[in-house]
Amino acid sequence: MTAKPELLTPENSQLIFIDHQPQMAFGVQSIDRQTLKNNVVALGKAAKLFDIPTTITTVETTSFSGYTYPELLEIFPEKEILERTSMNSWDDQKVRDALAASGRNKVIVSGLWTGICNNMFAFSAMADAGYEIYMVADASGDTSVAAHENSMQRMIQAGVVPMTTIQTMLEWQRDWARREKYDGLMEIIREHGGAYGMGIDYAYTMVHKADERVTHGPVIDPVAA
Repeated sequence: MTAKPELLTPENSQLIFIDHQPQMAFGVQSIDRQTLKNNVVALGKAAKLFDIPTTITTVETTSFSGYTYPELLEIFPEKEILERTSMNSWDDQKVRDALAASGRNKVIVSGLWTGICNNMFAFSAMADAGYEIYMVADASGDTSVAAHENSMQRMIQAGVVPMTTIQTMLEWQRDWARREKYDGLMEIIREHGGAYGMGIDYAYTMVHKADERVTHGPVIDPVAA
């Protein structure tokens, strides 16, 4: 990892989704599966909003794992899905080429399972190409809490940076005075952000006196407030 801590920005990072497929999700026990999908979709929408280069890779789609979540495919309808045979995405030349094409060294990872596909990819990408890996813990999952947590700790000890979905999105935004992506981000958080999203709805209606029936559009102007 870099010796100097740096924040993630829309200009210095890229994202990879690894094996968000039904058969892989069936085995996840470390996080509620619906919460997992919610976080994955939120992360994908934020990546699209902030123009983050994004790679989607799958393994054994037609023979075992099934197709990528349709909600994720809807976000990136034109994106090629990179199919593999190896559990380690780094073993696939198409994946390596896609990551190299962005020219960005900070790679944010969301995948299944944490201790297998995520762990192998992280260690290989760090060792072979010097990538900095940021693992989105609540947009990843494993077959047990112990499997997920022990794998996260193993990766952290090796220099992988643990992240969460909300943390990643807000680090991309960073400053509420940045207006270009603000309304789009608020819409994502309102839909997928749980308690945070409910808090935005509360502020929108109770503090800023918006019509309670309005569910879309600009939410709060923190600069003018």
